[in-house]
Amino acid sequence: MNRTIRIIGVPIDLGQSKRGVDLGPGALRYAGLAEKLQALGHRVIDGGNLGVAVRETIPGQAQQHYLPAIAQACLAVYRAARQAVADGETPLFIGGDHTLAIGSIGGVTHSAPAGLLWIDAHGDFNTTETTISGNIHGMTLALLLGEGYPQLVDVGRPGAKLAARDVVMIAIRDLDPGERRRLRASGITVYTMRDIDERGIGPVVREALERLEHHERLHVSLDMDCLEPQAGPGVGTPSPGGLTCREAQLMMEIIADCGRCASLDIVEINPILDRHNITALLAVELAASLFGKRIL
Repeated sequence: MNRTIRIIGVPIDLGQSKRGVDLGPGALRYAGLAEKLQALGHRVIDGGNLGVAVRETIPGQAQQHYLPAIAQACLAVYRAARQAVADGETPLFIGGDHTLAIGSIGGVTHSAPAGLLWIDAHGDFNTTETTISGNIHGMTLALLLGEGYPQLVDVGRPGAKLAARDVVMIAIRDLDPGERRRLRASGITVYTMRDIDERGIGPVVREALERLEHHERLHVSLDMDCLEPQAGPGVGTPSPGGLTCREAQLMMEIIADCGRCASLDIVEINPILDRHNITALLAVELAASLFGKRIL
């Protein structure tokens, strides 16, 4: 199925402490994202980058973990997501840290619900009560379910954007203690790396899709730290024991087979920490698999 894919860059680095993730959109473009998708027959529109405050220009927000600027950026993402869906396009958000998903997932669910495949080493399910670092990118999924800073919960429209039954998490392996307790009690379906090791990536992803069968549309939120750090070193919070390149490719191919993926985030690429842009290059290959690239 040929699509119109709109690339939306979100150079946000305000949700975490390691600098450089704001350069992720450029790394993905340099790795040939648009060209790869065009070669598959899709029409690709690059909408450029949304405006995001540079932290050095807002030093007064540091004690607030840049909350006002994050809310402003996420509102811009929300509006861009909503517009792309209304125009019949497939929005592809390139970041930037995972806080951008507050806006992207909010926006793509503005007019109709969608299921979420959250592919990440981390749960990002902390609140202000459980966080160890205080970093807001570690709270993104909790905020989407209506828990946390009201300024972020209410981005775009008041209240939660998802319910627990709308979310499946894959490749999880690094959780804070309080976050772990919250996830266990949440009702969210979580497939950890142990599940993948024991059962294989194919059965896990197919079961994940079955659990979201009540949704016609799926949003994939891909944090590149889901990968084994040797495969994807250019991330700010690497965690050993992640997905191999081939497991990640197969996951995307299986999701593509279901024909329901309607939007995508690619987040947390930090080219300063990368080697020869290999993490961005792999992300481009994963996006291509999700949008129809096949071996044969």
